[in-house]
Amino acid sequence: MSLVVGDKAPDFTLPADGGGGGGKISLKALKGKPVVLYFYPKDDTSGCTAEACAFRDASPDFSKVKAQIVGISRDSIVNHDKFKKKYNLPFRLASDEDGKVCEAYGTWVEKSMYGRKYMGIERSTFLIDGKGVIRAIWRQVKVPGHAEEVLQAVTALA
Repeated sequence: MSLVVGDKAPDFTLPADGGGGGGKISLKALKGKPVVLYFYPKDDTSGCTAEACAFRDASPDFSKVKAQIVGISRDSIVNHDKFKKKYNLPFRLASDEDGKVCEAYGTWVEKSMYGRKYMGIERSTFLIDGKGVIRAIWRQVKVPGHAEEVLQAVTALA
């Protein structure tokens, strides 16, 4: 089953960056404000770094509309902490090491590179309103211009 606009966003509680893995983040705790939930393949790779930095650079504008940005990958908290520090990312990164949240959102998919098939995270973004309802979905995201497009959608919600 694939999520569509209008569906209730699957709740989750995941370990999040910040000090030795002691932090957690849950969708329930973010209720009341729009949430930009973006799934990305791997910390500190070229496309993922460009995407994270685009969200970082647009972060003040997301703050103006009280939107919270959360990045999710299957990387460990240790990797997330390094990635955040290296690129000065002002938003939370959550670790979905077992892939259950990726599966719930339909982002764990078969991919193909150079004829080889493998499972991986499809770069995807979900805009969730303050009531936990999905208001927009972007799949197979192309990084250039994506953060701006998401910001426009969040601003339209406000």
